[in-house]
Amino acid sequence: MKRRIQQYFVTGLLVWLPMGVTVWILLWLMGLLDGIFLALLAAADAVAPGLSSLTGPLRRIPGLGVILVAVVVFATGVFVANMFGQWWVRQWDGLMNRIPFVRSIYTGVKQVADTLFSGNGHAFSKALLVQYPRQGAWTIAFLTGRPSGEVATHLTGEFVSVYVPTTPNPTSGFFLMLPKADVIELKMTVDEALKYVISMGVVAPVPRHAEAAKPLPVPLN
Repeated sequence: MKRRIQQYFVTGLLVWLPMGVTVWILLWLMGLLDGIFLALLAAADAVAPGLSSLTGPLRRIPGLGVILVAVVVFATGVFVANMFGQWWVRQWDGLMNRIPFVRSIYTGVKQVADTLFSGNGHAFSKALLVQYPRQGAWTIAFLTGRPSGEVATHLTGEFVSVYVPTTPNPTSGFFLMLPKADVIELKMTVDEALKYVISMGVVAPVPRHAEAAKPLPVPLN
């Protein structure tokens, strides 16, 4: 009887836990975007105090910040999709690069964002199997590119850059540079690999009917 009660409790937990975490993340995201919107309204009130009668009712509309931030992001994408918008982006980049302390932060974040969201890059384009943290212990990793610059001059042979996520939180992890021959490309998609990592190996992807995995053949040029 005790075992059955425990089984029912675990089954119920497996139903409610994903739903609860999903709702928590969505509420956190809405709170973050609403916070950005409220900060903009506060800045508008500080610049033009006469607008307080207009901005006051807007503060009490839940979720309005999410909608407006999404609209602004979309409109920005439309604006910079032409030559005129790209010229303004170059001017903004030039301004940020002339500010000593801001330059290092802005440039680093921009490079990471360009790498992650560029459709032409290799960042997180492949799920890999690597040995970590020691020989004989295997884990899931993601291809992020290959070493370049000064680092590449100190490496003999062909290397790849990989990101090894932690579990169950894949937003933290380890950056490694491994010999290409020691890395195995997996047939599973990046989404399937992420689910595998987050579930701590419980949710295993369905094996694909394909040839056996080989050392990473992806060209990284």
